[in-house]
Amino acid sequence: MPTPNDPLSLSNIDNIHQFEALFNFATIGIVVTDNEGRIINFNRYAETQFGYSRAEAVGELVDMLLPDSMHMRHAQYRNKYYDLPEPRIMGHGRDLFAKNKDGTTFPVEVSLSHYVIKEKLFVIAFVIDITVRKEQESQAVAQNQELERVTTAIRTLNLELEQKVEDRTKMLREALVELELSKEELKLAFENEKELGELKSRFATMASHEFRTPLSTILSSAFLLEQYNSVNADPKVEKHILRIKGAVSGMKNILEEFLSLGKLEEGLVQAKMEAADPSTAETIVKELLQELDGLITGQQINFTSHLEKPFWIDKSLLKNILSNIISNAIKFTTENGIIDITVLQEEGMLVLHVKDNGIGISEEDQPHLFQRFFRARNALNIQGTGLGLHIVGKYLELMNGAISLKSRLNEGTVITLSIPQNR
Repeated sequence: MPTPNDPLSLSNIDNIHQFEALFNFATIGIVVTDNEGRIINFNRYAETQFGYSRAEAVGELVDMLLPDSMHMRHAQYRNKYYDLPEPRIMGHGRDLFAKNKDGTTFPVEVSLSHYVIKEKLFVIAFVIDITVRKEQESQAVAQNQELERVTTAIRTLNLELEQKVEDRTKMLREALVELELSKEELKLAFENEKELGELKSRFATMASHEFRTPLSTILSSAFLLEQYNSVNADPKVEKHILRIKGAVSGMKNILEEFLSLGKLEEGLVQAKMEAADPSTAETIVKELLQELDGLITGQQINFTSHLEKPFWIDKSLLKNILSNIISNAIKFTTENGIIDITVLQEEGMLVLHVKDNGIGISEEDQPHLFQRFFRARNALNIQGTGLGLHIVGKYLELMNGAISLKSRLNEGTVITLSIPQNR
């Protein structure tokens, strides 16, 4: 019989203390039951898990630690285990829950083992609270579901985008086919229009040449009639002679415009720039005013020259340009109106301003004034072809010049011509 001083007895006591420390300080819940299912031991971690103290738990059926709905089934499972005890992990393929003292449940993982003392069976249950793991699993499941949802949505969107791209590609192909057809039609129409334009130009040139001879004859006859009438002046005859001369002059101007346009379009007109004295501009203007004397009806025409040194110009083109601009100013200015003509040199440019206080031009019409055959709406009752400013623009292009216009209805118009002076 060992005594307290026996080394074997001391070793047993140490082992007992070690097992008690292992039991009480284990980091999982440990519940020990007898063969009737009553709790005989309850470690400290189990107290934390279930909320019961050891004193409250010992002697009670282990069913107190299970949800009420599990009591009957647990009794069956327990009896089967007692019949064939072996180490096992409970809850294969299903979730296990334990019940806290306050009635709340929490998910657990349980491992069972057993031992026998004096032919009496005891069961040890190792209980792990897996609440955190379950929450993480739930979050993972939710994230996977969300990922599947997003993936499905992306697949659907990709399919829709692919279909849209296919539809748009088809539309683009059809549009390209239509564009090619339209291009061919436009090309054909352009060639037809070009051919028609050339026919018109040739006809206008031919007609202009053919009309000039009879017009010259009419004008000569009117001049002779005027001389015959000077002996015994008859006001009525003189009136009709002036009407004939005015009509012939107007017709001559129209023909000149058609001839000029035809030559421009055929490339027969070239600028021949040469040096001109400062007095040249004044001479050209005076000659023009003498030629246009029949058109002037009481208007006051003022010419101002600020030229101090020679300038470069094509005199013939300048005369044609000023003839058109000044005759327009006379036509569209009322009787006793004022027309100011100014010429100057500034910043390497020869600049001419022609200002009148005539009927003016609307803002809507101004962008179209340099188009062929265009006439402002407030000038439709005044004789003209709508070619004058178009021809002026073409003449200025030959000299690398430009034309600009400022106008207001019933207040007048200012036309500015700019011709560069670099040789």
